Amino acid sequence: MVVFNSDLDNTLIYSYKRDIGENKINVELYQGREISYMTEKSYKMLAEVRKKVCFVPTTTRTMEQYKRIDFGGEVPEYALVCNGGVLLVNGILNEEWYQESIKLIKECRKDLEKAIKVLENDINRCFEIRFINELFVFSKSNIPDKTVVILKSMLNIEKVDVFHNGTKVYVVPKPLNKGIGLERLKIKLSADIILAAGDSEFDIPMLEKADIAFAPEDLNYKSSVKNQNVIVYSNDKLISDEVLQYILNRDM
Repeated sequence: MVVFNSDLDNTLIYSYKRDIGENKINVELYQGREISYMTEKSYKMLAEVRKKVCFVPTTTRTMEQYKRIDFGGEVPEYALVCNGGVLLVNGILNEEWYQESIKLIKECRKDLEKAIKVLENDINRCFEIRFINELFVFSKSNIPDKTVVILKSMLNIEKVDVFHNGTKVYVVPKPLNKGIGLERLKIKLSADIILAAGDSEFDIPMLEKADIAFAPEDLNYKSSVKNQNVIVYSNDKLISDEVLQYILNRDM
């Protein structure tokens, strides 16, 4: 079995804020607004890719955020959400996987709870604090760089990672990353080959564990994905079109 683990935002789908051309298809509605799109080319190619390999959306999105996305056709049989902490099987939470995730992050729980207290007192915080499925902590900051520095100074960074993506701030247990999620799913599915695509710091563990990885030039430049089989795409190209075309052209 060949499995294609793909990040979603800015890898396969794109926010309404990004210009991806006129030939695009809406794939996400939120409160009646069109907020995410795929290129028409990618939308059609994904349907063909799904006939060829096992497509597994792999995202930091919550279950609710993920379920807003319409890829066309049937719901993907498998999806990893909450940064790999939750496995959905035909759209339904797999309880066994979730409980295993809770056990994996048991030693990190105190730092997650401490992160919540630190954020409660952060004057730069501009959003509510969410403890996503009791797996990781999320909020937003007007000065995210400063918030990240404060969190790192107060937490045990051997147990948790602290990121920001724009104004969004995350505190994530080290055992809860997309790379570990990929490895767990590979065992569960007895997969032979893993393909993985991603564009952000969250995706690096997954890209490094894949047999073939796909990344944009700026991510590889900033973070040096440690995988000899990483295919790097120019920043002036949409990675979704390039990756899906590669999979369709390759013998699997």
